[in-house]
Amino acid sequence: MNTAIELYGAETGNTIRAAIALEEAGITYVARHVDLHAGEHRDPAFLALNPAGKVPTLIDRSSTPALVINQSNAIIQYADGQAPGRLAPARHGPERNKVLDRYFFFVTDIIAPSHAAFFLHQAGMNEAAELIQRRVIEQFSLAEAFLTAEFMAGEQFSMADISAFTLATSIRDRLDWNALPRLKSWYATIEARPAVQRGLKAFGRHAG
Repeated sequence: MNTAIELYGAETGNTIRAAIALEEAGITYVARHVDLHAGEHRDPAFLALNPAGKVPTLIDRSSTPALVINQSNAIIQYADGQAPGRLAPARHGPERNKVLDRYFFFVTDIIAPSHAAFFLHQAGMNEAAELIQRRVIEQFSLAEAFLTAEFMAGEQFSMADISAFTLATSIRDRLDWNALPRLKSWYATIEARPAVQRGLKAFGRHAG
């Protein structure tokens, strides 16, 4: 197996998003599990790679010095660059712009606030966390209108579907799927993709 590319991660949405992107792009990599409960993300060796002590972290040793990427969404962009056309149309123009527009909608308007709600909950600020979480659900529900074709940005699977899917997985128990028939069908389609299944299981998470 080619060990030039390693993905350090754990059973988190950010890690799974990166793993799915690599799988969908057809990029061979080795999954390196970081045990968060055991504090491995605070080990000096890992902090040397990612000073924030967070996952995922991608290392591409095919270049000198090795390329290190610590942001899941940057890893998605890396995968897109390595395999043009797999995660977004390779050619610049309206179709690629639409993918990027939908992708950043999920990344900035929904995933980022969802992370804020998580940290507020950890800090015991449950009312503030719930207020943001309700906003997250409202914003995600707007994506029902995106689905005029099979995928979030049209006829082709893209990075927009990856960002939307991992977010939907984290809140699916709170969504009124009966009121979101297009999103319900879309979610089942994405979850059934072989590459998505591999990404879900890369760090021990059970799909389904």
